[in-house]
Amino acid sequence: MRFHFFICSVCLMLCFSCKNAQRGAAHAGDKPAVLIDPTIQGNFSTQADQVFDSLAIQKFIDSFPQFNLLQQDLRTFYKNRGYAFAWFDKEGMIEQAGNLFNRIKNIEEEGLATKKLQYTAQFSTMMDSSTVLRSGPQLPLELMLTAQYLQYSKLVWEGMDEEQSKALEWLLPRKKISTGQLLDSLLSGKDVLANPPVYRQYYLLKEYLKKYRALLTDSSRIEFTKDLKLGDSSTQVKQVRKKLFLYGDIALDNSGEKFDQELKTAVGNFQSRMGLKSSGIINAGFLKELNVPVSDRIQSVIINMERSRWVTDSMHGNYLVINIPEYKLHVYENDSLAWDMNVVVGQNQHKTVVFNGDMKYIVFSPYWNIPAGILKNETLPAIKRNPNYLASHNMEWNNGSVRQKPGPNNSLGLVKFLFPNSHSIYLHDSPAKSLFNETNRAFSHGCIRLAEPKKLAEYLLRNDTSWNTEKIMAAMNSGTEKYVTLKKTVPVFIAYFTAWVDKNSKLNFRPDVYARDKRLADMILQSN
Repeated sequence: MRFHFFICSVCLMLCFSCKNAQRGAAHAGDKPAVLIDPTIQGNFSTQADQVFDSLAIQKFIDSFPQFNLLQQDLRTFYKNRGYAFAWFDKEGMIEQAGNLFNRIKNIEEEGLATKKLQYTAQFSTMMDSSTVLRSGPQLPLELMLTAQYLQYSKLVWEGMDEEQSKALEWLLPRKKISTGQLLDSLLSGKDVLANPPVYRQYYLLKEYLKKYRALLTDSSRIEFTKDLKLGDSSTQVKQVRKKLFLYGDIALDNSGEKFDQELKTAVGNFQSRMGLKSSGIINAGFLKELNVPVSDRIQSVIINMERSRWVTDSMHGNYLVINIPEYKLHVYENDSLAWDMNVVVGQNQHKTVVFNGDMKYIVFSPYWNIPAGILKNETLPAIKRNPNYLASHNMEWNNGSVRQKPGPNNSLGLVKFLFPNSHSIYLHDSPAKSLFNETNRAFSHGCIRLAEPKKLAEYLLRNDTSWNTEKIMAAMNSGTEKYVTLKKTVPVFIAYFTAWVDKNSKLNFRPDVYARDKRLADMILQSN
């Protein structure tokens, strides 16, 4: 199934340039040959004169058995290029070899531990030569480079195995990167290292990972004494200002203890990034988030970098995205954010499922057919306690079950939106409007309640000339259930991200509402 997903309207791509990149860069003593710029320009070697015996591949695998799963890929790649060297040409080792080595040496920058890679010590020893860039082709190193390229790209660009992500209840389709595709890129001369197939949110999180690691020395905590607002003076004001300066929410730390307008704006910005009400007041909730250790924030970034590896790097068309921890629905047109709204998602004991589907129907003035679990555990016991329960809740028996009639007090509100799926999840209106103003909005039995259902109905029917705002309002309030089939289905993606970079290039965090981050962190950090 085609997977087009984008959780926030970030159009930024991190791009780098490298001018005057020179082959044969100088070495510092016996240090490994590292080309510092991670995006050196140039193509992989297309030379065909320098070749090797095909039997060398088996000898290499015998020496490095953990690469056995890559054996067929190695054979196919080199057979297709006539067993010609790919990482060397007549001048010696090509620039991409140093590029790859640099990436592997600094894999922590990708939010991964070095222990996730095989044979890094041996690879380092092979590269640790003052003459390696100037010497002719070296067969063991040639094969080591290709094998390292394959394991690096699998780990960094695709992430952990799909079975592992399914164990974390991520049922969205996973991005797939075939080794054949990667090796074809080498063969064609495309510099995949400079333009890797990774979802752009990954790059943005990676930049913040670097910034937050630089803040690890800050372990200060700020004690809450009372709410502080514009015009107040306090030692806490000075401490807050310093932390917000470190996090980039305020441009200047003037060390002042007076709560000025600049600080109020900065406090509001931080609150917004944390999903709090942007009051601009230093209160207990604000300080709780500000006091979260930098190490915890780093872990959140790393976790969501891994989730970003699972997402396709190319998105197209119009689609809807619900990010569960954010309690938001985002509407995208041509892969750009059009608008969003608050939503209510499932409680921890009734989790909203992470999956995707295609929006196909709108149901105006819907009946609510009470699910079997709710009927057994809630409705039937209520009927036994109160014989008038059905009448007082505008319900009726329906073929041995119970349903709630259409109307303003219907639990689904005045409209619902269906994207057929095996999880019985859909979007719908709700009479409980006050819940949309809560900071934490995990209250439902799994379905997704919408703060602005009429707006979504208008959007989905905007190109249908038989509908307008007046007709939509009339259908919502008619009291008669009416199904409408959309002329064109709209993809819907329900995702789970607890950290991301927004359209203003600001790093956002949200509570791990379903307690999934720690398990994923353990899986990322454990050894292979």
